[in-house]
Amino acid sequence: MKNINILVVDDEKEIRQLIAIYLKNEGFNVLEAEDGMTAIALLRINDISLVILDIMMPDKNGIETCVEIRQVSKVPIIFLSAKGEQVDKILGLTAGADDYVTKPFHPLELVARVKSQLRRYLQYETEIEIPNTIKIEELTIKVDSHQVFKGTLEIKLTPREFQILLLLAKQPGKVFSISQIYETIWEEPSIAADNTVMVHIRKLREKIENNSREPKWIKTVWGVGYKIDLKKVYFSC
Repeated sequence: MKNINILVVDDEKEIRQLIAIYLKNEGFNVLEAEDGMTAIALLRINDISLVILDIMMPDKNGIETCVEIRQVSKVPIIFLSAKGEQVDKILGLTAGADDYVTKPFHPLELVARVKSQLRRYLQYETEIEIPNTIKIEELTIKVDSHQVFKGTLEIKLTPREFQILLLLAKQPGKVFSISQIYETIWEEPSIAADNTVMVHIRKLREKIENNSREPKWIKTVWGVGYKIDLKKVYFSC
């Protein structure tokens, strides 16, 4: 997880620095704030992916800061607090936090919680709302009706072939490994899945490509997987 900015908000400098050391060791970029006002200001001018927020701070406490953050951002918020009572956890989560860590805490546990929250958040943020029509040059994919047209001619695909084509087309430029394709489409572990995926890709190419031996749409990235060129894809309602 590179180039990810994490904001650490705590009025105790030593705690901020300790957390920063462990996060930087994992490759994260760390911004620090000693109070809620500074945290809000940093959040507004930086691309922050997660906030670690102490509850007990002077002036603007963590609960108030959390509520204000939620007015401008959906980033994950992990509360830190010396209080361990259930009512405090409920209060923090109700204010909009995603997780709660009680002081004293083990830094590696906090890092693990950070990674868990980031996986969910970044996956959600990168999900693409797919419109009804995806065009790959003269190839047209009708998402709702599960139809594919080459020019005006409808191409009959099996459900698996259509799912593979849609998977690649809705994230053009991204290279999908054979394991990723198999686990996404078949929804089971990709044990010895190479031949299954390759056969489906070959049949799909035979149906949609002008020359399946020299495909121009479904490209092989040798040693990695398959992709559709970003420049060839257009989305419309």
